[in-house]
Amino acid sequence: MHPHNLPRGAAYMLAAGLLFAVTAALIKLVSANLPNEMVVFFRNVIGLAALAPWLLRRGPKYFATRHLGAHLVRALTGLAAMYCYFYAIAHLPLAEAVLLNYSAPLFIPLAALLWVGEPFSHRLWWPIGIGFIGIALILKPGLSLFTPVALLGLAAGIFSALAMAGIRRLAHTEPATRIVFYFSLTSTAVSALPLVWRWQTPAAGLWLQLLLIGVLSTAAQILMTRAYIHAPAAQVGPFSYGIVVFAGLLGWALWAEVPDALSLGGALLVVVAGVLTIRIGGRETAPAPELPDGTPR
Repeated sequence: MHPHNLPRGAAYMLAAGLLFAVTAALIKLVSANLPNEMVVFFRNVIGLAALAPWLLRRGPKYFATRHLGAHLVRALTGLAAMYCYFYAIAHLPLAEAVLLNYSAPLFIPLAALLWVGEPFSHRLWWPIGIGFIGIALILKPGLSLFTPVALLGLAAGIFSALAMAGIRRLAHTEPATRIVFYFSLTSTAVSALPLVWRWQTPAAGLWLQLLLIGVLSTAAQILMTRAYIHAPAAQVGPFSYGIVVFAGLLGWALWAEVPDALSLGGALLVVVAGVLTIRIGGRETAPAPELPDGTPR
């Protein structure tokens, strides 16, 4: 057992956010030269290779399951979130794509109600409402900027919420390692299929970037897991929004991305709503520590 240590948990979470933001910036760089399907596949296969020694120590019998269907649904929703998120990163300002993906906490209570049967606290309605107002400000439907790319960014958050609800459902009977194994294996196998018609041999300089995407995202997952081990989700979860700040700084430094006033206001509302949702939900449910897949997730 690790002692409760919020400062250490917050430090782990902020470090994870920094690595996730750097990973997102690398995805944006690589996506200028490779199709989305290629980037998603290499993220999965390198991540699986990085996790393989940790997973294989458990032995083959450990991964026998009676809930294969639930594992597949959780894996496919997580993979769908990854496709949408990576595409949004390639075509939206970096911080905006990250923030739309991190709107997942606003959708988790409803997804958990429909999939897991968790009660929906009435205290969550008002922060979720604030979050949706923030999303509307970011998408700007009244300014003819309600683009398919922005909707895909929002879809990433919705699929991430479904994947997290799936983790909650599986966590009642399945250990974390098994959930991670089936996600990693399924997402790698399924994301390999589009390569039949979308393969493009990466240039020499891209191989290192692809390797870093897989390695850094896996390291960020481990840091995030350690954050949840050292402090409750309701306390340490809000620090996950540090990734939005890091992504904003990287977007400004690398691509001169400066959000407009509506996007800044919407971002503030989404972050506040996400923090409140995590804190309120975290007090009423205490999920076991999990190794997230960075979809966001």
